[in-house]
Amino acid sequence: MIASSFTSRGVLLVLVSWTPNAPAGIERATATLALGLAQNGHRPVIATAAPQPDNPHLPGVTVAQLCLDDVQFPCDDDVLRRAVTYQDRRLTRQIRGLITEHRIDTVLFCDALWGLGRLRGDIPGHVRRALAAHVKPHVLDAGPALARATRVLVPSTVVRDDLAGWGPRNLRVVPNALMTDASVAPPAPELREQLRRTGPVRVLARLGPEKGVLGLLEAAAGWDRPIEVALAEAGFEESTGSQSELLDRCRRAAARVPGVRLRGALVWDDVLPWLAEAAVVIVPSRRETFGLVALEAMSVGTPVIAHRVGNLPALISPSGDADHLLVDRDEGPTGLHRAAQTLLEDDILYVATTQTVYRRAAEFEPRRIADFFLEAVS
Repeated sequence: MIASSFTSRGVLLVLVSWTPNAPAGIERATATLALGLAQNGHRPVIATAAPQPDNPHLPGVTVAQLCLDDVQFPCDDDVLRRAVTYQDRRLTRQIRGLITEHRIDTVLFCDALWGLGRLRGDIPGHVRRALAAHVKPHVLDAGPALARATRVLVPSTVVRDDLAGWGPRNLRVVPNALMTDASVAPPAPELREQLRRTGPVRVLARLGPEKGVLGLLEAAAGWDRPIEVALAEAGFEESTGSQSELLDRCRRAAARVPGVRLRGALVWDDVLPWLAEAAVVIVPSRRETFGLVALEAMSVGTPVIAHRVGNLPALISPSGDADHLLVDRDEGPTGLHRAAQTLLEDDILYVATTQTVYRRAAEFEPRRIADFFLEAVS
């Protein structure tokens, strides 16, 4: 018998705003990576300063609490940056304590600021220090974060190209993983056909102006389908109160259009079933460094209409076989509506599209992405 060479790895994923069911891609991507690591026999620990429920429902994943004074979520970058700067040494001691307690060999700071990648304090020399840059870091955080990371991981070539001018040579692309659910499958063909004919258009987004939801709602008059929009507040925002202000504007816009239904946040377990029961999902984002909502819709066979921005073309139509799902940004919400309507009126194209996007999503299974991650940081 040949002895197994498998070695369980201890990985600490640091994100101060992390909480289960957060309506933000970075929190969800952190959870799916941790789940993939656990499924592969490793020992992931998520370190967060946000209040936590009693059970995060992440099998095999430990959630550890960081103590960060003078911060209440949601907050903006300036508030968090001041708190982290003043508490740098204290936070570093907490990270070092978790490294010892959980036998950690790799620390992934999940953002330069929100993931504490900017911490200046040292961690043990045998521990790999990786930085996940889901977006281009603010210049105030980028210096220390990029300089101290042994690896810089980005979710797409879009972010890689954004960072290229800053000179890090240790960049690796590791895509975000898809939170799979074996109990959720694409609708049967007869149900999918019924959705094509009469099902709703659905939109899922956090409250951020770059997500483009307000513009979509303002242009929704005259659409011949019910439009259902799920909006939720994240643990971070551009400025204090900006999410509440945007939500009020979205509510006023939705109230002016018959057939539009606005609802609040979905828990993570409800995301895939909700997207599966849409005729089509629209992602109206004006910029997108990965596009997790699009990937989630694709994983249940629901076509996605989106602007041709950021990583969305590479995600939705990497070989050009689904270009009919992409709309130039300058065409705006009207272009998104027109593309959705064209797709829904063509039964043959619709069926072919559902199959294409479903196959594409299978490439982002958590265990597979977890292996990519460990290879990238080793």
